[in-house]
Amino acid sequence: MNVSIEHIAVPAANPVALRDWYIRVLGAQPVWDNGQTPPVCLIALGGAWLEIYAAEAPLAERGNNKLAGWRHVALRVDSLDAAKAELSKRGVKFDEEVRPAAGGGQVLFFEDGEGNLLHLVERPKDWTLGDL
Repeated sequence: MNVSIEHIAVPAANPVALRDWYIRVLGAQPVWDNGQTPPVCLIALGGAWLEIYAAEAPLAERGNNKLAGWRHVALRVDSLDAAKAELSKRGVKFDEEVRPAAGGGQVLFFEDGEGNLLHLVERPKDWTLGDL
């Protein structure tokens, strides 16, 4: 059996605004939109897709990285400093310090346009999955 992650679902209070945030801030590319209001859409971010659709209710604890369940999406970058500088220009606020990454390297957390947790992860230049 060959299994891989195709997409991650992100229910949003405002699906249009969140879709536009990912396109504007992280350079995501539109893949599909059902053409309805509110929309259901797929956007490509690197090699992964995000499905964005209307949420029934907000989750107040979504920024708590210690709760059970899916908590954040890690975005691999070549340079944490360069990515932070570029994202800061695009309006991203970084409220935490850089810290060590599990398995090597460093990470920096931030939130998307609706408060969902993301983090940048920079691995050593010669790092591979075999290093774990």
